[in-house]
Amino acid sequence: MSTTMPFTVALTGGIASGKSAVEKRFRMLGAHVYDADHAARVVVEPGSDGLASIVAAFGDDVLDAHGRLDRPAMRKRVFADPTARKTLEAIVHPRVRQWMLEHAQTDKGPYVVLAIPLLTENIGHYRWVDRILVADVPEAIQIQRLVARDAIDETLAARILASQASRDSRLALADDVIDNAGPEADLDAQVETLHQRYLALAAARR
Repeated sequence: MSTTMPFTVALTGGIASGKSAVEKRFRMLGAHVYDADHAARVVVEPGSDGLASIVAAFGDDVLDAHGRLDRPAMRKRVFADPTARKTLEAIVHPRVRQWMLEHAQTDKGPYVVLAIPLLTENIGHYRWVDRILVADVPEAIQIQRLVARDAIDETLAARILASQASRDSRLALADDVIDNAGPEADLDAQVETLHQRYLALAAARR
């Protein structure tokens, strides 16, 4: 990747691993963070070619009364139909990747953080990042947090975890790991250390 682009860190982690709390701390330290979940909303805004492609594939009934994507209805539809899910992903995911790349390329900071929940599943499309940071917790804690956060039972929580890349596969990709098994306040020192490391790595590359 061109050295005119900021040093780029991809942040990932399984569901309920505390990625948002890590993002928040990087932002507080002045880092620019771009989130794939945010990008997934932007690329299907009314008037976008992403939304037009979804309507072409699924029909007007995927829109709400305001002409926006009816997310709950779409979610229900794709979870019930793997073919529909693949169709939706083929529309949204390339646009998200392009959005993330363009924002990273044009950012003026010394380094940027790209928050990508499904990085492990899509690593082939993100080989251009400089470093991978994994927010890590044991699976038992993920299940515990999911049950508390989403008011679901442990069986469903375990099924959700099983649908994602495994903890071992995420850790195998990691250049850096944040341990988020403890209280949220424990993240402060870990993120500060990584912030200084990334500033140094970015400066060394320049």
